[in-house]
Amino acid sequence: MKSLYLAGPAGSGKTAVAVGLALKFCREGYKVSYFKPVGAGGPGGADTDAVLMKEVLSLDLPLEVIVPCEAGPSYLSRGKKLDYKKEVAAAYREVREGYDIVMVEGATFPYVMASCGMDAASLAAELGCAVVTLVRVKNDYDLDAAIYTNSYFAGKGIHLAGSIFSHVQRPLLAKTEGVYKPIMEEMGFATLGILPARLEIAAPTVAEFKDALGGEVLTGDDKMDLLVEDVVVGAMTMESALKYLRRAANKAVVLGGDRADLALAALETNTSALILTGGLYPDVKVLARASEKGVPVILVHMDTYNTIEKLGEVTRHLRPGDVRGIEVARENIEKHCDWQKILNALRD
Repeated sequence: MKSLYLAGPAGSGKTAVAVGLALKFCREGYKVSYFKPVGAGGPGGADTDAVLMKEVLSLDLPLEVIVPCEAGPSYLSRGKKLDYKKEVAAAYREVREGYDIVMVEGATFPYVMASCGMDAASLAAELGCAVVTLVRVKNDYDLDAAIYTNSYFAGKGIHLAGSIFSHVQRPLLAKTEGVYKPIMEEMGFATLGILPARLEIAAPTVAEFKDALGGEVLTGDDKMDLLVEDVVVGAMTMESALKYLRRAANKAVVLGGDRADLALAALETNTSALILTGGLYPDVKVLARASEKGVPVILVHMDTYNTIEKLGEVTRHLRPGDVRGIEVARENIEKHCDWQKILNALRD
């Protein structure tokens, strides 16, 4: 059988789909392995997706084999180019041996390492994979990007099984089914699933916000697994702010440490975290009330504008031990994805 290459931009749900499909295929009696040719080092230098999949699939393989190559935004600064393709091919042979299917997860973006012939299309061709592209639609331009990407794969002669729309927010579900899916099919690209957004695998945690900001936790370090559905900026009058604070659920509120009045008001609503900007420590009343409410308070030294920009880059990552998130990933595949059609594509 062919291996399955999952390609898509950051935040498109590649890892959640890899987890869900891998577990489903295992239930169907297949031996499933995992490979990430181009990874991104996480805390401690390990690729967090690889650590997760190694645990989920109980793989007896070293992480350096599962992820033979890593690349950041300045990877060409390393100097002389290595023969990455040879390293990847050798690692893939080891990962593949004894398994029916290998889930191959693409890099942060499909074009990463194109200068070394290691982009998604080149790797999929080299490894003989069928490709599924992951699409996260926030607006019509995202559909355009998906069609463009699919056309590129098809033009390269890659076996494109189809696309999965992932993390689709409730307001966009009808449009995805009634508008986006027919357009994709008119262009010759199959839609293999429309996965609704589930907080357990789509909403970032407070810990992920803290890591992205490099902030200091002032209180609530035992509540860092709270989910964040929305971000509210407290750069407004108290009267204006109250209506937004009451409306948003499971939110992170970003405000200056000197806005004790607003911070205390936010703590009386459904708030997952207070993020205090400018390096200004809050009034002790704020910390005391946050501790009572079980709401983490994170201090950052950036201004509010740069803090919001950083938060916009944060996406949810499934972690080892996240039993509920892993189960939701599998449920989403079983209920909303044509996994049988994907299996058939791997047999072709």
